[in-house]
Amino acid sequence: MPHHNLAQKLLDWYHSVMRVRIRFARRTRTNTRRQRNQRIALVVAGLLTPAAAVAAALGFWRIAADLNWANSFAIPSGVFSHWQVWLGAAAGLQFCSRVLNRYGKGAGRATS
Repeated sequence: MPHHNLAQKLLDWYHSVMRVRIRFARRTRTNTRRQRNQRIALVVAGLLTPAAAVAAALGFWRIAADLNWANSFAIPSGVFSHWQVWLGAAAGLQFCSRVLNRYGKGAGRATS
């Protein structure tokens, strides 16, 4: 008889209902906005680096044209005909890319 009682208890335990409650952390609205802004910052930073490379290439082309090492520069007059403008723009674009990249990766994960 004790053996039957144990078997019955095991069967009753097997058919019992178990509730599992899972709690997820609530997202705050500011946290969601920050994550969206960080993703946008990473995308813009990824686009600024090639733009900085193009500006640097134009600046070096202008220097080479001034030294007669290359053909004439595509922009013969105006503000954008100076190599200083192009190299300054390249430095500024790369700086902005770095700042946005650091923001996009978060304060704790920023790398240089």
